Amino acid sequence: MTDVERVGVVGSGLMGSGIAEVCARAGRDVVVVETTRTAAAAGRERIIRSLGRAAASGRLTAAERDAAVGRIAVTTDPVRLADRDLVVEAVAEDERAKLAVFDLLDRVVERRDAVLATNTSSIPVIRLAASVSRPEQVIGLHFFNPVPVLPLVELVPSLLTGEETVRRAHAFASEVLGKEVVRAQDRAGFVVNALLVPYLLAAVRMAEYGTASAEDIDRGMTLGCAHPLGPLALADLIGLDTVQAIARSMYAEYREPLYAPPPLLARMVDAGRLGRKTGRGFHTYGARGPGAMREDGGVVAAAAGPTRPVGGRRDGEQPT
Repeated sequence: MTDVERVGVVGSGLMGSGIAEVCARAGRDVVVVETTRTAAAAGRERIIRSLGRAAASGRLTAAERDAAVGRIAVTTDPVRLADRDLVVEAVAEDERAKLAVFDLLDRVVERRDAVLATNTSSIPVIRLAASVSRPEQVIGLHFFNPVPVLPLVELVPSLLTGEETVRRAHAFASEVLGKEVVRAQDRAGFVVNALLVPYLLAAVRMAEYGTASAEDIDRGMTLGCAHPLGPLALADLIGLDTVQAIARSMYAEYREPLYAPPPLLARMVDAGRLGRKTGRGFHTYGARGPGAMREDGGVVAAAAGPTRPVGGRRDGEQPT
């Protein structure tokens, strides 16, 4: 069994709150650090709502829900991370932001063999490891959204990660959290995004070129290939800004054209049309639009189209 009893999470967005939730449900003491009181309050509320949905659907008892809530502290004080056995960085997919977090962790986490993990989906782990005084303790633990539902974790050691860190991180993800673990080399995109992102970008290009509408592209993959979600609805669910950040990181590493973000993706991000989280991306979202989350945290498959899809336009038309 793992010796990780005290967990820290930096960031309480969708990923950070999900990671905190599964750790608390596994009986671990969890401290979540945010930058502002407003963000901390929003993060705590996000976790409580998710645990409430799990209890309402019968996946947790009321007592288990309350116990999990009681194990989580959300704070703006990073010193609360000092005694943690494992800390997961889960801030935005931005290298400078992540480097700042690792600089902070290197200073405040007192246990010298504490596992310092990153939830990055594309940034090479070695860049973060090389920035701290204990690179052998740094490893990638890449969870998938929604964290309480999806069973996969990518384990990504860098060239400098110690074998004991690998063992402890693997044991924590598999034995404590009950996740299925795949080990990936430290290359941008790892396993899942190296396969997934070119597929998503190909769908964006198809919409950009007017080959088909966003609705029909997604219907083609859900009805023709039995995918639970079409590629553009999935990109909306991930967040178009996140897809763009991952693509840029992978293109910077490989210089392969299939990883280059299409112009349409950049324009939509510039316009603030980031997908489901802003209510509009390649699709426009209501209460039950494509990629909408079920109350139990699962994903609603997009068999039917959204309103006003992007793509399939004639020359001179603008995305709607």
